[in-house]
Amino acid sequence: MSTPARTAGKVPDADVPDPRRWMALIVASVATLMVVLDVSIVNIALPQAQSDLAMGDANRQWMITAYALAFGGLLLLGGRIADFAGRKRILVIGLLGFAAASMLGGLAPDPGTLFTARALQGAFAALLAPAALSLITVAFTDPNERAKAFGIFGAFQGGGGAVGLLLGGVLTEYAGWRWCMYVNVPIALTVALATRPFVRESRAAGNRHYDLPGTLLVTGGLVALVYGFTQAADGGGWTAPATVILLAAAVLLLTAFVLVERRTAHPLLPLRVVMERNRAGVFLANLLIGAGMFGMNLFMTYFLQVNLHYTPLQAGIAFLPFSAGIIATTTLGAPLVTRFGLKPLMVAGTALATAGLLWLTRLDSVSGYTGEVLPTQILVSVGVGLFFLAGPNVALSGVDPRDAGVASAALTTSQQIGAALGPALLNTLYLAAVTGYLDPRTPAGGEASRALQLQGFLHGYRIAFIVAGALLAAAVLALAVLVKTSKTPADAQPTAPVPTH
Repeated sequence: MSTPARTAGKVPDADVPDPRRWMALIVASVATLMVVLDVSIVNIALPQAQSDLAMGDANRQWMITAYALAFGGLLLLGGRIADFAGRKRILVIGLLGFAAASMLGGLAPDPGTLFTARALQGAFAALLAPAALSLITVAFTDPNERAKAFGIFGAFQGGGGAVGLLLGGVLTEYAGWRWCMYVNVPIALTVALATRPFVRESRAAGNRHYDLPGTLLVTGGLVALVYGFTQAADGGGWTAPATVILLAAAVLLLTAFVLVERRTAHPLLPLRVVMERNRAGVFLANLLIGAGMFGMNLFMTYFLQVNLHYTPLQAGIAFLPFSAGIIATTTLGAPLVTRFGLKPLMVAGTALATAGLLWLTRLDSVSGYTGEVLPTQILVSVGVGLFFLAGPNVALSGVDPRDAGVASAALTTSQQIGAALGPALLNTLYLAAVTGYLDPRTPAGGEASRALQLQGFLHGYRIAFIVAGALLAAAVLALAVLVKTSKTPADAQPTAPVPTH
């Protein structure tokens, strides 16, 4: 007996409600939960992985950056592939690929293999995330049901970060960092098997057009930029020939990307989407916030586990207020948007997050969790939570229906690009600061040497947090200058949530 999805190879009528749509929602939500979870779980595992694989300080950020680069660089293309090749099919391919990449990462004998596995995870996440979100969109045609479905979907995503922190702590401490990779395998395979009975196929009509030149140019440009930052830290500074060549290549490739997008008939990122003033302000702020926030998390992980000697589990628990603050603010803050408006809330929230990051510049040898880390987590999480609450309403309201999907994906892409560039830049500046602090000083040896090293780390953290705070301050400026809207959610068109990390 054939199902509607299989009859004559046709996709079911989109106007007919899917009888298994609620189970399909759970499948799609768990699939993207894994993507969200994998970011926070890796943050906790990074110090142990660095020690186990003899990973250099200049290269360690690739464990985060490789994933974010591939995910952000390929997300727009992944959404188009899912629309035209079949969302269910691409979801399964993404899940199976994610499982294989996770297994490769867990078995990695050296940093290069691990970084490659992380990049592959990001590439397959760029397929499965938009496919899962699109499946929910087409499965729920009733507005009330769709709102409820997206609420459930958002709850999964919001809880993913907190689950990842706890799970990362438990696995790293009691099983080893490799299990932070292996844990994705049973999740991905189980969800892939569940798609067959519970998810029906759907695809967009029309001709298939994939902007491969645009994809190669933007991804190559971003990779060259991050490699340039890494080379500055590991190969002689900002004026070293290799650094200059890589940074120049990044500028050329990204400039070529813009030119290609202006001329191609089917652009990866239509420039009309990002050139609208309000939308441009939110996208730029989202990139800068992603850079500062992910950079903060990288160095806070090392401060907790290296300077404060927290175990991985203790570090995971210590990060929970950050996740809780974002979840609470985005869940309970809707009345604030109605009362104060979208732009004031975004500006005030980002300014609050900036103040929180700059709080960390007070770090010294007697700093602890309750005096420095916890206040920062509260201020930054509430601040970025307010931005996440209002930003999508500004960025995605008034979008032409033909651009709704690409605008949603671009919002996530801007954050992922920030997540790739921020840790790379801040890690480079951190290493320069530590080297500059330690080189003129001669330790006496033993405990004195270790104490001096920890002081050098603290100096590097402070520099990194100053720059991260400056990135968020730039986001405040971008919002204040570029965003002119006074709309409230009542004026904006409802849009689907976008998976974020």
